[in-house]
Amino acid sequence: MAALAWLLIPLLAAVGAAIWGSWAGRHRTTGDVSELAGYARFREAMEKEHSA
Repeated sequence: MAALAWLLIPLLAAVGAAIWGSWAGRHRTTGDVSELAGYARFREAMEKEHSA
């Protein structure tokens, strides 16, 4: 029974690593469009000349 426990530890670690790897490698593209639009507005505002 102890040998089975020692074999299950690496198996569970491998399953945990696979789950973490798939979670860490997921595609997160939800906020990119709004962030790029905000950066474009910032650039436009910085390029404008101030009326003193």
